[in-house]
Amino acid sequence: MRFLSVSLVTGVFAFFACNLHAAENAHQQLEHLVDQHSAEYIDTSKQIWQYAELGYHEDRSSALLQRDLKAAGFTVQSGVADEPTGFVASYGQGKPLIAILGEFDALPGLSQAPVPDRSPVVPSAPGHGCGHNLLGSGAALAVVAVKDYMEKNHVAGTLRYYGTPAEEGGSGKIYMIRAGLFKDVDVVLHWHPSNANSVANGGALAVVSAKFTFHGVAAHAALSPDRGRSALDAIMLMGNGLEFLREHVPSNTRIHYIITNGGAAVNIVPDTATMELMVRSPSLTTLDGIWKRILKIAQGAGLMTETTLETKIDSTDANIIPNDALAHVAQKDLEEVGGYHYTAEEEHFAQNLQKSLPPEYAGNLDSTASVLPLRPIDPNAPSASTDVGDVSWNVPTIGFGAATFVPGVAAHSWQATACAGMSIGQRGMLVAAKALALTASDLFADSKLVEAAKADFEKQMKGKTYTSQIPADQKAPLDYRKN
Repeated sequence: MRFLSVSLVTGVFAFFACNLHAAENAHQQLEHLVDQHSAEYIDTSKQIWQYAELGYHEDRSSALLQRDLKAAGFTVQSGVADEPTGFVASYGQGKPLIAILGEFDALPGLSQAPVPDRSPVVPSAPGHGCGHNLLGSGAALAVVAVKDYMEKNHVAGTLRYYGTPAEEGGSGKIYMIRAGLFKDVDVVLHWHPSNANSVANGGALAVVSAKFTFHGVAAHAALSPDRGRSALDAIMLMGNGLEFLREHVPSNTRIHYIITNGGAAVNIVPDTATMELMVRSPSLTTLDGIWKRILKIAQGAGLMTETTLETKIDSTDANIIPNDALAHVAQKDLEEVGGYHYTAEEEHFAQNLQKSLPPEYAGNLDSTASVLPLRPIDPNAPSASTDVGDVSWNVPTIGFGAATFVPGVAAHSWQATACAGMSIGQRGMLVAAKALALTASDLFADSKLVEAAKADFEKQMKGKTYTSQIPADQKAPLDYRKN
């Protein structure tokens, strides 16, 4: 019996050692495959950076990625969810089904040459100030590497790339969700350009973006003001109500708005006025309650001024649901990939770029070489919004941040556009592609990881129900950027 026990233990250790060796070998192959394809997808990122196309009009960017993925052996379905630039690229069959998200839209007004001082390529033109040229290209590089690995090693399962348009305020992924494009997916992986390497386990702010237009009655502002019903008065009263509301919402709520139409002339009682508003919260459930109060304020403003109210929701994004099971796998893989060190030329670029930032960021170049520890999300920390959140309310989801920006650089800035168009951004993109590829391969290799991700998803979603304030019959707002 003693001999049998020793043999059993020896066999168990041998089994785990064999699996560990297989995983290490797989990761080495995948990193090599990413390096092998890197030049092609760096070039793709450069071309998309030059195109700098706005949401739902990323025609050349989307076509380029589709061409690359078709050439790599993927089957591509174009124009999905009534989005001309949306697409899904697939390889393989059966389970598990692992998906990686890609984005490729630019931002208005952030055109910038890849140099460390303000120098627009075309003044007031769009630019990749959020690095989506890197995001879409890096995700494509990852799936191509994983596909090659699956093919060479006869790995079963389905791999997908989702080409998702208009992340910047167009909520492109929501229409894909409603079209049922994620209903059979087991796990979703994503990444985003950042100024540090980290695993993003949850976070982001749920957001609703809408236009409130009041319609009144025009009249001569001096001769017959009593005949008028001022739409601008309604806007001002709504704004006043919003300011009072700030005291009675959680401190991590954000409410911001502008008046885009306040009337035609100062001597005419305005018969039309419009406010554009965004409200954000770390919790989609909390946001829904705040949104209902905002609608009541708008309705009250209309009653007080005897004007009629028209509300149009432009976009909504949910917060990102964390997944602890996936986070630990992703953290392990990102630490294995590691960061990178600047070349002398890159360090010179970074130091000059930091001169345009607040002084506390000068000389801080260390984060590119390390991976931040896995930390719980702080709901009170400043954050942005993304329609990846809506995906995470429907499918187990985990994401990476990769150091594509010089430390201290914020997204949605000309400095970010500059970094996204040169080697600092491109090398960070390779870190992201490798981390995505390693985690995808782990999920294909171990069904228990997928099961654990699904179990954690069920736990995180207990008591929650996914909703979107976008009307169920609303189509993707293809021209939302034209205004």
